[in-house]
Amino acid sequence: MTSASRIALALAISAFATAASASDALVAKYACVACHQADRKAVGPSWIDIAAKYADGSKTREQLAESIRKGGAGKWGAVPMPPQSAVNEADAQALAQWVLSRKK
Repeated sequence: MTSASRIALALAISAFATAASASDALVAKYACVACHQADRKAVGPSWIDIAAKYADGSKTREQLAESIRKGGAGKWGAVPMPPQSAVNEADAQALAQWVLSRKK
């Protein structure tokens, strides 16, 4: 492996770790785990279930970010998701991207 390849690999790993850490921090900051868990339904659907439902591209990151900020009802059962108005647009976009990237 060349020196340039090693540097590129290190930067890619670092960027991935930073994105995951940032999203973990946002989940904690906004108390998302009060209603959502990684792999099981709580009050709301799991992040894996959300990602699986929209894996076909039927909902974009922007649309999911809007759902986070504005809330919604009827998509996942009887319990509505209240608006998360404390979540700013940039954080909502980051959370949406993170959720959509979850895999089983």
